[in-house]
Amino acid sequence: MADERLDDDEPVRLEPSLPPEIGAPLARFAGAEPESPAWFKDALAHAPERTLVPVLGANIELLTWGEIGKPGLIFIHGNSAHADWWSFIAPFFADRYRVAALSLSGMGASDWRETYTFETFATEIHQCALAAGLYEAAVAPVYIGHSFGGSQAFYSACRHPKRMSACVLVDTGFGGPPTKEQLEAWEKEERDKGRPSRWRRSARGARPNRIYPTLKDALARFRFMPPQVPGNLYIADFIARRSLKRSPMTEGPGEGWTWRFDPLLWDKLDRSGMSELSVQGAAPLAHIWGDKSEIIRRHAMPGRDADLIPASAPHIVIPESEHHVMVDQPLALVAALRALLAAWPP
Repeated sequence: MADERLDDDEPVRLEPSLPPEIGAPLARFAGAEPESPAWFKDALAHAPERTLVPVLGANIELLTWGEIGKPGLIFIHGNSAHADWWSFIAPFFADRYRVAALSLSGMGASDWRETYTFETFATEIHQCALAAGLYEAAVAPVYIGHSFGGSQAFYSACRHPKRMSACVLVDTGFGGPPTKEQLEAWEKEERDKGRPSRWRRSARGARPNRIYPTLKDALARFRFMPPQVPGNLYIADFIARRSLKRSPMTEGPGEGWTWRFDPLLWDKLDRSGMSELSVQGAAPLAHIWGDKSEIIRRHAMPGRDADLIPASAPHIVIPESEHHVMVDQPLALVAALRALLAAWPP
């Protein structure tokens, strides 16, 4: 069904059977920050301006870099993520572009909503682009979205193509959530290869976010979805720390730490706006993905209505990367985006 085909980023709730390098990659550091290279520290030193933009009754977190008047880029994060997933990527473009990144409602420091829709997310992105001054340039901005954020960028490219000059998807899957049969097939494939399954579904549904007594405890519970070994643990740690906020303990006095994202987002998400979505008349599209991405691999399997991106569009594969390309190969992603934007769109 057309209104289900962009649900691929919906979380698969896992039973606690993952090996520690996947299920708890930061636990080994016991709350300490891993060592990071100079390029990463230099990028973070180029700190963004942080503001909140009111959109449809909710405050939306906006990060900006670079000078107003230069061509615009707006980065959109994935499911349960936040704008700071781009804080070590965006500074590489701030010399030539006015750059923005937002936290969609229900995630990051943005407000939660009673209902989420693709059109609401599209409005949030557009209003943040306006607030960032991205339309002060001679050309409309380029939308760049990862995973679930790629789905939102794709929606805008199809429904509101005049808002952008082009749309870049980063490891964005299509085809709807995996079926029980597909999950069982992937689990068998993992067993046949001698690897622990990463795709076993749990019977538990959405639950309130747990409150952890210490930052160390919370960081030890951080993991990626889809499950993977992080390519760079210092990036995983940076992302994890900014995925948390202080919260009163539910049992006993004092404050603890909990996740910023709305755990009921997928239950509240209205997908009806996706019906009859078509790439005909859409903004120019490009796709960048990791060569080891589980999201992309799943769409090569039988029974998947895979790619909605025209074959004539630019397709760039990042070597030695899983789904979270900016974590696994951040500098390769920067290089791919620079090369793409230098020559495209025509």
